[in-house]
Amino acid sequence: MRLPDILSTHDPLLASELAQAIDNKTKPLGSLGALETLARQIGLIQQTTRVALHKPAILVFAADHGVVAEGVSAYPQSVTWQMVENFLSRGAAINVFARQNGCALQIIDAGVNHDFGKRAALMDCKVARGTANFAQQAAMSWAECAAALAHGMRIVGNLEGNVIGFGEMGIGNTTAAAALMHKLTGVPVAHCVGAGTGLSIEGVLHKQSVIEAAVTLHGDMSEPLDILATFGGFEIAMIVGAMLKAAERRMVLLIDGFIVSSALLVAARMQPAILDYCVFSHCSDEAGHARMLEHFHARPLLNLGLRLGEGTGCALALPLLHAAVNFLGEMATFQSARVSGQSA
Repeated sequence: MRLPDILSTHDPLLASELAQAIDNKTKPLGSLGALETLARQIGLIQQTTRVALHKPAILVFAADHGVVAEGVSAYPQSVTWQMVENFLSRGAAINVFARQNGCALQIIDAGVNHDFGKRAALMDCKVARGTANFAQQAAMSWAECAAALAHGMRIVGNLEGNVIGFGEMGIGNTTAAAALMHKLTGVPVAHCVGAGTGLSIEGVLHKQSVIEAAVTLHGDMSEPLDILATFGGFEIAMIVGAMLKAAERRMVLLIDGFIVSSALLVAARMQPAILDYCVFSHCSDEAGHARMLEHFHARPLLNLGLRLGEGTGCALALPLLHAAVNFLGEMATFQSARVSGQSA
């Protein structure tokens, strides 16, 4: 399987042209703050000062995790498929926010422990009915991990737009994400683990002990795909493949919260230049996400105390991308305003 090669967006000449275009707008220098940074980033991604967004899409990948057998979640595994049904009936938060902001939404079964049958609104990419319990063995085989990566790349390869957001659903996936975070950043497990779907303090401590024991069980490893296959989930692996392909295609990548950021940890270890394409939508209230953002040297667009997942942060941040693109494309410059005033 060939993994995408990602080029840096670094282009000093274009960066200078973008800075001049932004600074010449009818406003004090730097007064649009993060929107100016965002406009520059989008311009470098798209390799032009005439930036545009078209057909934004959010992909929500769902899968189950064998590690829930260790009692690491406040909810039973069946909630995963029940939430997928909620997505399909358009009743979840991500449905509301995507609809509100004119964003296409695709739900993908990456490995849910449930038979949905053939459903028009559900993309069936099921690798298996959930991962194995990584507290006892590797979550995925190499073949399963490769299949998940390939599905993610294929899905993004077929998209028409130039903006993509990533969401997820999977009971137990904060445990997988915390394990990935620990292995890929070196941050102590205690600082990676949070309440997830609502664990008590005792539950969080138990989750921490499960991860620490699993880390000891599997021993030292440093290759990102080894770490992904050992501790990840099918939805996380599929997001990794999707991210890599999206950056190869020079799309704008909207990064959601804790789980999606754990997939980015894997992707960025493989292809560091992918970070040039990433817009961090928000800082999740899930413990550990702020430290992930520090690891990426990222400044999120929003801080609303969200910890729902589903790609909700991406949908809520999308209007800010439109604002950045629109001010760069439509706002008057001092020169054009002066000419207009003289004409009047």
